Amino acid sequence: MPKHNNLVNITIFVCFFIPNPATSADSNQPESAKMPAANKVARLKFDESTKISHYLNPKKLFLRSSAALVMDTSDGKVLYARDANELRSIASLTKLMTAMVLLDAKLPLTEKIKITRKDRDRLRGSKSRVAYGSIITREDLMLLALAASENRATAALARTFPGGKPAFVKAMNQKAQTLGMKNTVFRDSSGLHSQNKSTARDLVKLVAASYNYPKIREMSTMGKHYVTDLRSGWKIEFLNTNRLVRRKQWDIGLSKTGYLADAGNCLVMHAEISGHPVIIVLLNSWGKLSKFGDANRIKRWLMNAEKKRQRVVANI
Repeated sequence: MPKHNNLVNITIFVCFFIPNPATSADSNQPESAKMPAANKVARLKFDESTKISHYLNPKKLFLRSSAALVMDTSDGKVLYARDANELRSIASLTKLMTAMVLLDAKLPLTEKIKITRKDRDRLRGSKSRVAYGSIITREDLMLLALAASENRATAALARTFPGGKPAFVKAMNQKAQTLGMKNTVFRDSSGLHSQNKSTARDLVKLVAASYNYPKIREMSTMGKHYVTDLRSGWKIEFLNTNRLVRRKQWDIGLSKTGYLADAGNCLVMHAEISGHPVIIVLLNSWGKLSKFGDANRIKRWLMNAEKKRQRVVANI
């Protein structure tokens, strides 16, 4: 019988994995990058068809404001612009910056401030319902400034700021630069100075920044209220200078009006229209009520576009 070794022959198979160039190189890429070119085009068209901007025709929006801008705050897309970079006087739109500077300083809002003749309007001689000698809290003065656009109240806020009016105006300009408002300058706290100037594009930044302050949102949209003169106990009633905040058809989160002969009628708002959060800036509107008319025209323009968008999306 032949002898056998106890050795066992072992055959070793070595498998080499050859990557599929069609899959491995793209394994970490997003799905959209793996799509065929035709699918990418289709996806792009679908994405565009779901945006309201796709259904807006600026040529069908007729406004009486010399400069205007409408921006969708959800994506920062400008939906409409007219002379948005033109430098203009901004009147009492200034008071939004005034409120931000005050709140940033964290001064006690309950502090009582006495109105004096130093707070009178020497530039325009505008009237006020706040009598000299009245004692009003800083918070109520800010409410009067934002909702009723009270110039004497605004002057008192700047006068009682640490360092007085010069320090206050300096802080306003510093805040503007911080917000990237490169074409904006302030000369006073109320907007009575015609050299308080900005552009519609810069004012979008002002509104967006102001919207981050709950106090400003609340005060600027208060339709009707009163503040108390703590010296006499009298109530000083007021209406918001923006009549739209008292309209149920509007959902307004922030508002400010302005008027000077040099600035014309002005209006800025942060509002929700057909589910879209937008900032509206209207400068130098023709006529006292035209800014409100322009706002309503913008609202209808957006609502009509939203209806078209919904019909198309429903059929996709």
